[in-house]
Amino acid sequence: MERSFLVLALSSTLLFLALGCAQAYYPPPPSPPPPPIAQESTLVQFAERKGFTSGRSDGEADANRGAPARPRHSRAFRRTPGYDPQLGPFPIYRDAFRDAYIRGYRTGYNRS
Repeated sequence: MERSFLVLALSSTLLFLALGCAQAYYPPPPSPPPPPIAQESTLVQFAERKGFTSGRSDGEADANRGAPARPRHSRAFRRTPGYDPQLGPFPIYRDAFRDAYIRGYRTGYNRS
């Protein structure tokens, strides 16, 4: 009897410890929302507007003259006019202007 009591006490203790050490499952927290979409700077917006307008005008003029489409050889593409140092660094303006200039040139040259 004493032995069965000892086995019962020992098994109860082990069962209690096993259940006490068990961890509850909690699902992982949801992932955070994506960061807000950053708007382009005033410098980039200005450069793109200026570059596209200039490129479209030059493209239309070249198409009307029957000249080959060579936007990278134009004076406006090389000089990137309209830069204002108060808006920000020149390399950012230059790159945005030139990308937009080529898009505008193709639009004007193809009359699309």
